[in-house]
Amino acid sequence: MRAIAKTWMGHPQGLYVCFFTEMWERFSFYGMKALLFLYLTKYHLFGDAPSYDLLGAYGGLVYATPVIGGMLADRYLGMRKAVILGAILLCCGHFGMAFEGTPARVVEGGVVRDEGALQLFYLSLALIVTGVGFLKPNISSIVGRLYADNDSRRDSGFTLFVAGINLGALLASLTCGYIGEVYGWRYGFGLAGVGMLLGLLVFVLGQKHLQGQAEPRAPALLRQKTLGPLNLEWTIYAGAVAGALVIWQLIQRTWTVHGAIHLVFAAVVLWFVWFLFTQCTRQERGRMLALVALILCALVFYTLYEQSFGSWLAFTDRMMDKNLLGLEMTASSLTFLGALFIVVLSPLFAWLWPVLARAGVNPTTPVKSALGLLFAGFAFVPMLFAAQVSIDGGMPSVGWLVLAYLLLEIGEVCLYPVGLAAVTQLSVKRVMGVMMGVWFLATAYSEVLAAQFGKLTALEAMPVTETDRYYAGLQYLQLFGVLFMIGCACAIVMFVASPLIRQGMGMPRKTTPQKIDTWP
Repeated sequence: MRAIAKTWMGHPQGLYVCFFTEMWERFSFYGMKALLFLYLTKYHLFGDAPSYDLLGAYGGLVYATPVIGGMLADRYLGMRKAVILGAILLCCGHFGMAFEGTPARVVEGGVVRDEGALQLFYLSLALIVTGVGFLKPNISSIVGRLYADNDSRRDSGFTLFVAGINLGALLASLTCGYIGEVYGWRYGFGLAGVGMLLGLLVFVLGQKHLQGQAEPRAPALLRQKTLGPLNLEWTIYAGAVAGALVIWQLIQRTWTVHGAIHLVFAAVVLWFVWFLFTQCTRQERGRMLALVALILCALVFYTLYEQSFGSWLAFTDRMMDKNLLGLEMTASSLTFLGALFIVVLSPLFAWLWPVLARAGVNPTTPVKSALGLLFAGFAFVPMLFAAQVSIDGGMPSVGWLVLAYLLLEIGEVCLYPVGLAAVTQLSVKRVMGVMMGVWFLATAYSEVLAAQFGKLTALEAMPVTETDRYYAGLQYLQLFGVLFMIGCACAIVMFVASPLIRQGMGMPRKTTPQKIDTWP
């Protein structure tokens, strides 16, 4: 029987433990991510192409490993222990990245790098990837466990939890990004580590408020001997470290990660075709096909979205005037705009959808996904204008970037919440967990695709002359134009296909699907 939990502001106190833990985890994650591309190109003097490849491999692994971390927590470790393990690995990774070594230098036309520092850097990335795999899926699951199935506070509790994610991302870019570029990379990465350490302390000190909902399913099983003197629990810990060591080697060979993600994606497609035609009824088949259409929308959207940490970041750093309202910003600190607009727009859209529903004009789920793609495509229009200004010899205003982020985040609040809700509502129940994994796999795959698009603007060195700026501007203009057309073309396809997708969802043609289209 569920114990009566102490509440604060109407919610279980455990929610706020999870809120601040996730806030600091996202602070550390986005603080590091905002600096990663610039650190590689400016400090270690990597060319753009290998930097994009590493960014794609890292992002793909970050979204793929939670499937394993969630499974181990569900079956053996329990969510509380998994979160603590993940937080410890994250702290080690972030503090490891604070060790810079000596900066790379050009000697007789070649680049000489501190290989020892680079190996520590790769190992630190591997620890972060592994840590995210254990922490991210399980901290969210704990929030769900704090509420009974019929608890009306559940949705608002998750809304508060997501606010913590965005608050952490917002603070990270403004602090870690700025400090890292202005005062030294090690201080930015170190600050991200301090944030994760605070998150770990919050979680450890607040365990008593979790109502026992995050404990292992079978504690006795964890005490059974498995490898010599090691019991199952410590075997899992040792396996996590061993996994990090494997990732340490893989991430240095980015083609292996990219290739593996391609193969996994192809295997999932084959499994889906088999499941669709051999295991589904006609009605289930229609719902699953509709769900796949929504997942493909998310894949395209996040391929465009991740340019904000790749080609947009590089363009801002090299080509753009970074003065915002009289404040001289850095390229990495300007990534705060994404989180800022999410914080501002989320409550607005949470109010808008029910208002439209009451008026009978609430867009259907596929139309909302199409709108998300359309706004993502149009987010590249301001960047096209900015690139043209740089080609003409000017310094484009940061206002173009602000407008681009506004359009991009309007797209995200249209597409992401309803897409994620559709996974739980359209999946055949016996494979719901698998389809949620497919959703995150699509996100991982989008990281790889985003890196390949970013490489279309790859430069071997930062532009330093007007000729360099001209040709760099042409490359960015071409890329932003291609991505604009991809976003708009996919949006048009989705608009045209929306009646068919809605039919597959089992929705009548003239009825607004209230359950799926309300804000989760």
